[in-house]
Amino acid sequence: MAITLPELPFPKTALAPYISANTLDFHHGKHHNAYVTNLNKLIEGTDLASKSLEEIIKAVAGDSSKAGIFNNAAQAWNHTFYWHCMKQNGGGEPTGKIKGMIESTFGSYAKFVEEFKNAGATQFGSGWAWLVLEGGTLKITKTPNADTPMAHGQKALLTVDVWEHAYYLDFQNRRPDYLTAFVDHLINWDFVNSNL
Repeated sequence: MAITLPELPFPKTALAPYISANTLDFHHGKHHNAYVTNLNKLIEGTDLASKSLEEIIKAVAGDSSKAGIFNNAAQAWNHTFYWHCMKQNGGGEPTGKIKGMIESTFGSYAKFVEEFKNAGATQFGSGWAWLVLEGGTLKITKTPNADTPMAHGQKALLTVDVWEHAYYLDFQNRRPDYLTAFVDHLINWDFVNSNL
């Protein structure tokens, strides 16, 4: 069962002007695809070849001899999750169950936005900012490089990719502007609620 590159859950032009079709051509078509291709080469002929991405990640997390497998598997999973965290005409205040959870955990939606954007802006180098469930409690966290919440016993609800390839063609070095656009115009709260 080879790992495959999933289709984007929206047309390539759907997130413009915040994320351009040009960015998605590179980010999905080249970067995400490379993680999938590399992972398939690394697991070919091993007992991992028949496992799902989640099973592979959990099997190799923390094993330094399998870092290449972990990095490619986690990046493939993180990217697939990230695509679903966005939609056309998304962003703004949440609805549904997550709204009440955010307000009770962070005090207000505005405070959540401040902390989430700060996590993304202060992730040094490449990585991810996340809204996760840990022991039934909401938490904002960040991970470097390919690291992913499931490797730490957390359930991912929302992520933003802060690797430069996620935003550089559209925002150059203005990561905070990308994070503002993500929060204000792109978050798919329906997907976040579905993860609860």
